[in-house]
Amino acid sequence: MQAFKAVKQICAPPPELLSLLDEFRRMVNECIRIGLAENVTSMKALSKKAYHELAGHDAPTYYRLTAVSKAASILRNYRHALRKQPKVRKPYAGKRMLADCYGFKITNGKLRLPIRAREYVYIQLNAYTLRSIEGHTIRSVSLMSCTVSVTLSKEVAEIEPVGLIGIDRNLDNVTTADSGGGIQRYDLSRATEIKESCRQAKRGFKRKDYRIQRHIYVKYGKIQRNRVGWILHNASASIVRQAREKRLGIVIENLRGIRRLYRRGNGRGRDYRARMNGWSYAELQRQIEYKARWEGIPVFYVHPRHPQLARHVAAA
Repeated sequence: MQAFKAVKQICAPPPELLSLLDEFRRMVNECIRIGLAENVTSMKALSKKAYHELAGHDAPTYYRLTAVSKAASILRNYRHALRKQPKVRKPYAGKRMLADCYGFKITNGKLRLPIRAREYVYIQLNAYTLRSIEGHTIRSVSLMSCTVSVTLSKEVAEIEPVGLIGIDRNLDNVTTADSGGGIQRYDLSRATEIKESCRQAKRGFKRKDYRIQRHIYVKYGKIQRNRVGWILHNASASIVRQAREKRLGIVIENLRGIRRLYRRGNGRGRDYRARMNGWSYAELQRQIEYKARWEGIPVFYVHPRHPQLARHVAAA
């Protein structure tokens, strides 16, 4: 079974690399424009339509396929959102970005990226990143304006579980119960408080200035994402560690579609709907699943009303 994970670190790219990030963003938007005009979303079809159109951009050919791949992913998400909401805005890459699967190299603790023919820039990797990538296959590198992410992969053998551990996700806590009778409760109420605090801060902004409003929303959105993500990381890492030590498979309820219960007009108040729609059940599920894959632990999803209908996804 192939397992993947990404390691992210904060960095300050040199000016010449920032210009390449801008050029790559323009390449992605060019591919998005072509994909919308030709009504294609698959990597293969979009590559045939857009690859040669990118020849006019001042970037090494290494980045053409990754730009097409990034655009194809954005277009697939757009088509998926279009089925739910016909008035969704057309996609556009607004942030500086760069993805590389071919031309990068890690040497002497530094990440080397090509910017032109036989011309490179180097980014120093910190000790945590170097420890994390040691002994693993490096698949790709992604850069933003102030971060770099390295995607790793490894072959893992899926364990044969001797029991199961069930996970019950709630707004303020996560409770686990295993086959041996052990019960563990993880308090997530602090995450709910952080979301409410950030929501009140954004709601209190009354000035009709879009630029400042956008700055405030981005600021508090980042604060919420970082603080809540850390809380969920601790809970998910502890759950996976428990499953690994006891050789247990993980069982999670499939809560897909639960947001429909908290739509406007369902008789609930705005604050209640805001709390429930801010529930990070999917992010906790994502973290548990990729960490379980990395350890070779099988994950099963069950129907909330019919637990006997289990679906095994870890080996998919």
